[in-house]
Amino acid sequence: MASHMKTTIQIPDSLMEEAKAIITRDNTTLKALFEEGLRKVIAERKHTKNFKLKKASFKGNGLNPELKGASWDRIREMSYHLA
Repeated sequence: MASHMKTTIQIPDSLMEEAKAIITRDNTTLKALFEEGLRKVIAERKHTKNFKLKKASFKGNGLNPELKGASWDRIREMSYHLA
């Protein structure tokens, strides 16, 4: 048996008026309309793709030989003195 939770929400009057029109037209309930809408939004958001960083590496031969084994502090220091 599924568990249910009671909750209170505030929605704009204009949205409630639209909901009431749909309830009357479709012979349904406010509860059913909210459930349907919430299920649709949840399903839609489950299927959105996660952000994936685009590969942005450069062609080349790798790290400059003079930097082999250098610390990040040394590499950073050298990068500021190139300009």
